[in-house]
Amino acid sequence: MTKPAFRLLAGATFLALTAGAAEAHVGVGDTSGFAQGFWHPISGLDHIIAMVMVGLYAAQLGGRAIWLVPASFVCLIALGGALDVAGIPVPLAELGIGLSVVVLGAAVAFGLRVGPAAATALVGFFAIFHGHAHRMEMPETVSGLAYGAGFVVATALLHALVIGAGLGLGRQTTARGSTLVECLGGAASLAGVGLLAGIL
Repeated sequence: MTKPAFRLLAGATFLALTAGAAEAHVGVGDTSGFAQGFWHPISGLDHIIAMVMVGLYAAQLGGRAIWLVPASFVCLIALGGALDVAGIPVPLAELGIGLSVVVLGAAVAFGLRVGPAAATALVGFFAIFHGHAHRMEMPETVSGLAYGAGFVVATALLHALVIGAGLGLGRQTTARGSTLVECLGGAASLAGVGLLAGIL
């Protein structure tokens, strides 16, 4: 792994650990909410594939997209959750989540080259569906703020891990790393089709 990728991974790990420690001082209910929020996005196949694709796509694009693309996903996933709290419906949320896996996987598979603004808009659009679904699935017995903080930290940490891996693969001297990333994108897109069809 390259030095920048290692630093990114180390920083994300530190953030996750310190955020968890801070929550532990609030109280048992908040700690439980943070833990449930943290594990929720990495317990669903559709959510985790989409987040992995966001990280790989950011690494593929490089430059400012390395931080803009995942930041867009994290911010808009929080907005999606806030919309549900406000009672504002997000139509066809499950369809949007399935399509996010298909589209983001295809973007990685074909190495879709767009500017940072277009990439953040694409990722952010789909993040709203994920955020809305996360909030709807939140247990009623936990703190909404703690739960939200948990899934935001988990999302950011997973993005950092995947971006680090993607950058490491992309900087190999052969085309093997890039080919592997593209194959992962293709597999994710096919999995998204399966999710939409109710197969997975």
